[in-house]
Amino acid sequence: MIKIDSYKYYYNPEDGKYYIRKKKNSPHSLKKLKDKLNKSKDKKDRKDKTRKGNKGNRSDDATNKVNKSHDKANTANETNKSHDKANTANETNKSHNKANTANETNKSHDRANTVNEMNKPHDRANTVNEMNKPHDRANTVNEMNKFHDKAETANEMNKLDEKMSKVDQTDHSLYKMSIKNNHKHPIKVSIIMPTYNKYHQTSLSLYGLSKQTFSHAEYEVILVDDASSDNTSDILKEVDVPFKFKYIQMKQNKGRSSVRNIGINHAEGDLLIFLDGEMLAPPSFIENHYKHHMHESNLVVTGAMHYEGVYTFIMPDYNEDQMAHLKELVNNDAEYRRLYENYEQTKQHSNGPCPLVTKEDIDTNRFQRLSFPNRYFLNSGLKHFGERLEGFTLPYIAFLSGNVSVRKAQLKKSGYFDETFVGYGAEDWELGYRLYKNGVQFVLDPSTVAYHQEHGISKRKVKEQWGNHYRFVKKHPNIDVLILSLEWKELPFMHMHQTLVEYNQLEERFPDEYNELKHAFRVMLFRIIEYLNNGQPVTKLYDLPGGSEERIKIHQQFETLRPRGFDYLASSFEQIYYL
Repeated sequence: MIKIDSYKYYYNPEDGKYYIRKKKNSPHSLKKLKDKLNKSKDKKDRKDKTRKGNKGNRSDDATNKVNKSHDKANTANETNKSHDKANTANETNKSHNKANTANETNKSHDRANTVNEMNKPHDRANTVNEMNKPHDRANTVNEMNKFHDKAETANEMNKLDEKMSKVDQTDHSLYKMSIKNNHKHPIKVSIIMPTYNKYHQTSLSLYGLSKQTFSHAEYEVILVDDASSDNTSDILKEVDVPFKFKYIQMKQNKGRSSVRNIGINHAEGDLLIFLDGEMLAPPSFIENHYKHHMHESNLVVTGAMHYEGVYTFIMPDYNEDQMAHLKELVNNDAEYRRLYENYEQTKQHSNGPCPLVTKEDIDTNRFQRLSFPNRYFLNSGLKHFGERLEGFTLPYIAFLSGNVSVRKAQLKKSGYFDETFVGYGAEDWELGYRLYKNGVQFVLDPSTVAYHQEHGISKRKVKEQWGNHYRFVKKHPNIDVLILSLEWKELPFMHMHQTLVEYNQLEERFPDEYNELKHAFRVMLFRIIEYLNNGQPVTKLYDLPGGSEERIKIHQQFETLRPRGFDYLASSFEQIYYL
């Protein structure tokens, strides 16, 4: 049998085409075939000399070169039945060598007499196949022996069919992985995208990633479907992407941390970009992430601080605020306004998403008319610290897994995502904290921004968020983690930063003083998250009897904070102590 899998497909970024070439370090299947045929030729020559007196040796040689050896001699004789027509067939084939190359990629059966039956007409070789039907089977095999020299022509004719149909699959106990465009070109960047029941947005996200300025042969996208119940599994057969695409379908829902770790394990690139499945990446997205890591190995680069939202669909689970916001944005474009008005008239008849943004809108950037900035983190004080967050005491909060990049080597050093974090929130900050403690530099770059396709907000997320935050503070009960509890009071990050700076100064300047106040402050910060996780009212966080000695000391110590210049610490302590 001629094993076509001895050849592999690869992508040439110079002309944007896919080609076939022989795999390295693998035996040439056609050479093996020729060796077998030559052995068969010697045996058949001796028989023919006895029977025919050496007549017609020259034509017998031509036939023997293409006949495959069989276990039984009568199979070889079957191949020669139509030998008298071979010369005419050869003359016909000379003018059709390139077209016949399309047939060259068809696999031969174990027996040569079935080779022609296996050759199916390709879209651009139908006429040639019709001509070959009466040809000698031996000539068909001979054409296949020219496969290596002319394979590029055949692949040119069939590249779309081959690219869409060739999928490598592996089955694991937890998931099934399918790979499209499984070339062997070295991968520099691996994009890891978890998704769950966001079929429509994820399809657009993959389209955006197919338009990258970064060389398509040098990045891969790993989509990890966390056991979606919608049409997400259809993406594998629907998408036509120029990059290596790995679709991992979980057999049961495992959570964000687990599926990202699976993505990491299958990543080939030295640089990893974590990107949520509903993020729409501009053309220079990968290139702008990659340029930071070219000369520095210990960076975390985030575009999530410069958050951009966009309404690509009208989703039935939008809340009132989202619908009001969208209604305002559609007025920026007449066509979007028409689509919105049509939805308003027909929404009672449909429960599915109504598409607003098309692929053409992504090509022309028209979708940006439905986008909006959300500068929550920057407006909370981070913009004052510059691109590298110099002097900021909580840089790890920049590790937002919706859009962040880091070298795989740094994750091997600090550890992957903690899989005890299930559901929404804090799993990325916890990993970011470990990276921070290992000396990684955090970088904010607005050119790495991606557009978050808005979707409905689950009420379940709030409980999941506090539950994961509780795991975070239990795992790292340090003041630079506990201080984030002040976010519950809606204090800006600049206020948290200044409070932490003053707390550290208090420790340094007065190591043997303020012990009762410092202890009470840490306990209260922890209890905020503990009470929220338990569904308790956040009140009386450090309740002491009125005349107790500890209570009196805390009050005395608190009274000296502001006179000594600890204004932010005093303010933060006061806001939670008297709850």
